[in-house]
Amino acid sequence: MICKAVFDIPQLEQQKEELSQKTEDPSFWKNPALAKDVNRKLADISNKIDSMNRYLKTLESIKESLDFLKLENDPDIFADADDSLQKLNNEFDAFQKNLFYSGPYDANNAILEFHPGAGGTEAHDWAAMLLRMYERYCEEVGYQYKLVDMLEGEEAGISSATLMIIGKNAYGNLRGENGVHRLVRISPFDSGGARHTSFASVSVMPEMDDNINIQINPADLQIDTFHSSGAGGQNVNKTESAVRVTHKPTGIVVSCQIERDQLANKEYCMEMLKAKLFQLEEKKRQEERDKISGVKKDISFSSQIRSYVFCPYTLVKDNRSEYSESNVQAVMDGQITGFIDSYLKWDFKQTHKN
Repeated sequence: MICKAVFDIPQLEQQKEELSQKTEDPSFWKNPALAKDVNRKLADISNKIDSMNRYLKTLESIKESLDFLKLENDPDIFADADDSLQKLNNEFDAFQKNLFYSGPYDANNAILEFHPGAGGTEAHDWAAMLLRMYERYCEEVGYQYKLVDMLEGEEAGISSATLMIIGKNAYGNLRGENGVHRLVRISPFDSGGARHTSFASVSVMPEMDDNINIQINPADLQIDTFHSSGAGGQNVNKTESAVRVTHKPTGIVVSCQIERDQLANKEYCMEMLKAKLFQLEEKKRQEERDKISGVKKDISFSSQIRSYVFCPYTLVKDNRSEYSESNVQAVMDGQITGFIDSYLKWDFKQTHKN
């Protein structure tokens, strides 16, 4: 069934006109990054308008065929109308999904951070399982990924990890994964075979591009180098190629040991620091907007979003969209597109309720 779009064409036409006026400004190309962003948005809006007009024209043609069928039962016309409707429905499904990527940073690459929560060794293992799940997801959909930093747990799993995911709409697809993930299973670390509940958090940030101006004072940074503990051969461990950057005003710490070159690792650190500082500012702005509007909304990154139950039954359920799947192993092997798509639809409806 074709879903009704929540935006109207006149509104898009107005946005197109406003963006077109910006391109006529003599100083438009003095900022290439901004010009590129404006042209991208202009092309996106133009494509939406053209698509909607085409769909409306096809719907009108189908309506005329159905009106004719009320007067005369013609099997050929009925078959043509049914075929046109099926094609339109498939095209509109793909078009509708593009509407979900309406955020200003949805097209960007994504940075994911993993941290174990309550649950001891079990939670550290759970954080490692989630890291593997998103790596398998990237392989499933064709995204590239880099394990920028990882600190192994004392007994098992990880104490922290940072994953850079590179691909079209990576942040748009993964922003809904931000939050606490809950695991229920028979713990392999419990000799008594007891069922355990443990938690791990996933923080999702967009990689910042040149359009976002994040000012960082070099005097606010403490930069340390250390020997990498990651893969890459003996040379990695012989040189202090790994970099840790501390932003003293906020206490934010980022580190990278993926590259053998210290400068390259420092560049990765600065990218992650910009993303974290931007995320911090966005959180402050949202809190101020909520205070003004009187809205009490949980915008923290500690809210539980999904449960993964391995025992006494198998079920993975998203707490927001209520989408669920019973094949836990498939989910842990990266088949999470159903959860991502259902969240995007849920979020789109929530955003456009009014």
